[in-house]
Amino acid sequence: MKFYTELIKGLWKENPIFRLVLGMCPTLAVTTSLENGLGMGLASTFVLVCSNIVISSVRNLIPAKVRIPCFIVIIATFVTIVDLVMAGFAPALHKNLGLFIPLIVVNCVILGRAEAFASKNSVFLSIADGIGMGLGFTLGLAGLGAVREILGAGSLTVWGNLKFVIPGYEPMILMILAPGGFIALGIILGLMNHIQAVGARRKGTALPTPVHLDCRHCTICKFGA
Repeated sequence: MKFYTELIKGLWKENPIFRLVLGMCPTLAVTTSLENGLGMGLASTFVLVCSNIVISSVRNLIPAKVRIPCFIVIIATFVTIVDLVMAGFAPALHKNLGLFIPLIVVNCVILGRAEAFASKNSVFLSIADGIGMGLGFTLGLAGLGAVREILGAGSLTVWGNLKFVIPGYEPMILMILAPGGFIALGIILGLMNHIQAVGARRKGTALPTPVHLDCRHCTICKFGA
């Protein structure tokens, strides 16, 4: 039951993008298409799961004072693997994502899960946390990318040459530009908050407070202060 709880929490309750509001840099930068969102999400999921496993395995061997540099070295190892594999087998996607692949090393979603969860829990639960948070991050990127691509280009690129075009649609170029990313993100955040508020009213309960692991409660920032 504990494994299942950790597995599904990232899909909605603690979704990295829409609930914890983490990883905003790649979220706004690469979500100009569904393909880019899926590519970045899957790459981040691989790094998140693998780094969680290693960090949880060696958590008792890492001195507290140097844990953050150690976490970064472990994460960077798996990011390098992703970067090389993507460059070899998906060069077009690798070119589209560009600098944001190496920047996965400092993605606050991955570093935050290492500090807040993997370094304090078993390998078994850390795998569940990595998969759940990774899938939640991927779904968030893919959903935002799909909305922006449909509205901004009048098409939907699933993968490579598999592309669907909406006939007769006049694209809103704004949606694939930087301001469009903020607009789409704000609309989706507002919709999710509305759904949450409606659900709370129907149950007769108070609106849930912000998740304790969001950016305002970052343990890394507190440690640095």
